[in-house]
Amino acid sequence: MPRRRQPTALQVRLGSELRKLREAAGLKAREAAALLGADSVQMSQIESAIAGVSETRVRRLAAHYACTDEELITALVAMATDRTRGWWEEYRGVLPASYLDLSELERHATFRHDVAVTHVPGLFQTEAYARALFSYMNPQFPEGELEHRVSHRMKRKIIIEGSGPIPYETVIHEAALRIRVAGRAASRTQLTRILELSAAEHVTVRVIPFDLDDFPGAGSAMVHLGGAVSCLDTVVRDAPHGTAFIDSQAQLDHFRKLFRRVKEASLSPEQSRDLIHQLAKEV
Repeated sequence: MPRRRQPTALQVRLGSELRKLREAAGLKAREAAALLGADSVQMSQIESAIAGVSETRVRRLAAHYACTDEELITALVAMATDRTRGWWEEYRGVLPASYLDLSELERHATFRHDVAVTHVPGLFQTEAYARALFSYMNPQFPEGELEHRVSHRMKRKIIIEGSGPIPYETVIHEAALRIRVAGRAASRTQLTRILELSAAEHVTVRVIPFDLDDFPGAGSAMVHLGGAVSCLDTVVRDAPHGTAFIDSQAQLDHFRKLFRRVKEASLSPEQSRDLIHQLAKEV
């Protein structure tokens, strides 16, 4: 297979999972390569996602690694053979690669869980809200790039508003609902939009109110995307120099527990809707 210049996050994840299986089997890269009739350079390229890998090789490696988890093997094969060129490809070379990677991960996700503390979750944002947010974050954006970022964010909503939506659960701090990112009228429209989306069966919205005692979770903001099997989940967090995609099992377990703690501290969906209604009236 031809070498890739810029592997996607999904391709990198496949290589990482194959490496984890090899290491769990106690094999060195050159030993695994020999089992395929390849060399250590080729194995390194597969595990670093510089080169692709066929279904046959994925299954052969899984067999040599004594992996008996058929669900995981099937999921890895699907990752290896996926040739989808999604809507996000129109932004390649226009927006940072992490924007496209997130869209691709969302396309394959089985669910999404969010914790939002300072801003309304991206999947809920209206166009006016997103434009004001991007403009504030970087006033130097050329008009064209600003519009690309806004349109990309709007198109990402397909995973909860399209024909095959995934289950979506979000916990939003009251601070994010009260901050008038785009002015009074836009804020009212934004709150109304959240209420509209929260009425869908596959969408659950919970709010953490200001008057909650003992909530030191201001740093809990995250996006948790479900994989085909739980070990293929991904947590997405903003990092100092861009977007971080987290997939180590220890970290995934940590963020699963964190989401449960934040969820348990929040209002019920019904109470949350009542609070959002009240906030909309107050704007």
